[in-house]
Amino acid sequence: MAQVTLTNVRKVYAGGVEAVKGVTFDIPDGGFCVLVGPSGCGKSTLLRMVAGLETISGGQVAIGDRVVNQIEPADRDIAMVFQNYALYPHMSVYDNMAYGLRNRGTPKDEIDRRVQEAARILAIEPFLQRRPRQLSGGQRQRVAMGRAIVRKPQVFLFDEPLSNLDAKLRVQMRVEIKKLQRTLGVTSIYVTHDQVEAMTLSDKLVVMNGGQVEQIGVPADVYRKPASRFVATFIGSPPMNLLPGLVDGPGIVALGDAILQARDLREDLPAGTAVEIGLRPEDVELVSEGEAGSLPFDIEFVEELGATQLFHGRLAGKPFVMQAATGEVGVQGGRVWVTVDAERVHVFDAESGLRLGRD
Repeated sequence: MAQVTLTNVRKVYAGGVEAVKGVTFDIPDGGFCVLVGPSGCGKSTLLRMVAGLETISGGQVAIGDRVVNQIEPADRDIAMVFQNYALYPHMSVYDNMAYGLRNRGTPKDEIDRRVQEAARILAIEPFLQRRPRQLSGGQRQRVAMGRAIVRKPQVFLFDEPLSNLDAKLRVQMRVEIKKLQRTLGVTSIYVTHDQVEAMTLSDKLVVMNGGQVEQIGVPADVYRKPASRFVATFIGSPPMNLLPGLVDGPGIVALGDAILQARDLREDLPAGTAVEIGLRPEDVELVSEGEAGSLPFDIEFVEELGATQLFHGRLAGKPFVMQAATGEVGVQGGRVWVTVDAERVHVFDAESGLRLGRD
């Protein structure tokens, strides 16, 4: 096990296309870091540079005390789990898991001990003599993880390993991956475009956009205090509502004719500064008409999700979504009045999209 440190890492392709733009962060020994962002944001390229599958154009990658920029992938002491499993179809599960160890000249009894131990941890002992084609998608992914586990590497790298699985199996497998990582205590880097996956798995969340890091933090902090408009709308399902507004004084924003308290708003902003006001759907509460800080919300339709309902409509003339427990809001349409706690009002700069918080 080892700490992974990235310092000003860059990737520039032919023609000057900069895929990764000076990324810097570290992952502590035994930590689980998730790189999340939309397609093309550079997260997989960054993972491949850590793995040694892409050359590094600038900066430095260190695993433990070693700078690995010029070290071959096989010598970096990492193990990678891919989206497509990458299993040998003509080999049994046992042989797939043992193959890498055999190539390294590991003694036969040690190979058997490691394979059996990994199979027990992953609950695939009954399948050791089967071929990959005889397994389900989830079982194949367990085999791919088993092949990584037997290596006993310093770092696990996961490249969207659950993308080929159905929704129910994805939930099950991400729980198993998190439990497995905690049991083994191996430093792990996980790439995904699924923000729910990212939130549930990570100790450290790295949100990427356009080849650069938008925010780094623990999932709860990234969710509750997004550093930018992009993070606010990318992390969270349904996404945060964004509405145009103006600073109306210290800790106060105007949303149309309504006034909202925003306790996190910087105090040095002059009145009249154009901002975007962010309100998460689950932070909106139903109140009586005329109550202080109340806003008129015109409901157009309701989306039923079982335990919760999503109310779609317009607030201050803009599209808006409110989330509530089923049965909590007793109407299916028309005008209601809502409010948001001042602690839950987010404010972003209208031009740069950066958070205008006090810290």
